[in-house]
Amino acid sequence: MRLSHFRRSGSTVLALGAVVTLAACSSGTTTTAADSTTAAMQAGPRVAVSYEGGVQVLDAATLDTVADFDSEDYTRLNLVGDGRNVLVTTSTGFQVLDTAAGTTDEPELTDTVFEAEKAGHVVRHGGKTVLYADGTSDTTIFDTAALESTDGLPEVKSIPGVEPHHGVSIVLEDGTFLTTVGNANGRTGIEVRDDAGTVIARNDECPGVHGEGTARNEVVVFGCENGVLVYDKGEITKLDSPDQPYGRTGNAYVSETSPLVVGDYKDDADAEGSLLHAVTVIDTVAKTLEVVQMPDGAEYTWRGVSRGPDDKAYIIGTDGAVHVFDPETREFTASYPVIGEWEGPTEYQDAHPGISVTGNTAYVTEPDTDSIHAVDLTTGDVTVSRELDVTPNEFVAVTD
Repeated sequence: MRLSHFRRSGSTVLALGAVVTLAACSSGTTTTAADSTTAAMQAGPRVAVSYEGGVQVLDAATLDTVADFDSEDYTRLNLVGDGRNVLVTTSTGFQVLDTAAGTTDEPELTDTVFEAEKAGHVVRHGGKTVLYADGTSDTTIFDTAALESTDGLPEVKSIPGVEPHHGVSIVLEDGTFLTTVGNANGRTGIEVRDDAGTVIARNDECPGVHGEGTARNEVVVFGCENGVLVYDKGEITKLDSPDQPYGRTGNAYVSETSPLVVGDYKDDADAEGSLLHAVTVIDTVAKTLEVVQMPDGAEYTWRGVSRGPDDKAYIIGTDGAVHVFDPETREFTASYPVIGEWEGPTEYQDAHPGISVTGNTAYVTEPDTDSIHAVDLTTGDVTVSRELDVTPNEFVAVTD
């Protein structure tokens, strides 16, 4: 994989053919130059929000727009894991967005790009950030902390792929490398290699493998169309879903302090749209998988689940409420009304409500009203709401 290596420049740069501007001089801004400068100087968490044609950086406390950058029509946002930077998935690779969280610097959509053919998943674990290129199946690994301390691209380790597919890789603290197996015709499972590159485990009983997460004690879960794979200290265990031949977990929502993984769940391969009505709980110690139905009248999408306080899962439902799910008891314990009722997207990438949690605060987007809301998860109260001048799509909360 060829990596471009550019130096970070000032607050206004030309990146991927798009002019990068601060909110004060962006055509889509509603703040004055003075307001923008004040916001940019506030040290604290940020929220990065993508919209059609750009990315905005918000102050997480006020939800005011701090900066606004031109980008592509549809981009994905991925946390690096250093509490400051975000990787913007574009047509050329992973572009670094410095949100300046926790500093008095100004946010910057840098000209630093990890080039990748069909940039895909980003995984953070054990002080490493792992990038996967679907177009080549190559994996790029770098020390998470190095991005903030390096002018440009940090030193990387590149592991060549075999056959291109929509996949993902994970690196454990001892150097163990887990990666998906597949080709253009489909995905079948995972392969595990030690630090020397020797294959130590493999499983090809996971059709459509997608969605990964690392739970407590570095136990890793991958979703399948008929269950999940659990990798634990050299062994792979296949857990079947109760619905066969199709009971798909496509995304795993994890806490590295909990052995319980919450997954999304789809039991009808022919169902149209992206709405889901149940979740899975994978116990990585007992090696069990259970399916739990959502509360009546509430469905969700892959964008609507996040782990948070007390290792619980927080799910924004189509009824407009954030539902609190306790994976230990397999029960929904609370429901906090936040936004209006909404319908599922026609395509998975279409703008629709999502949730991102940092600390005790959940951020919820409401594209129907071009709004974003902050929810105190200790009380369920909406503490801040802000109408944006764009329609929010993907977003991530960046803690300092």
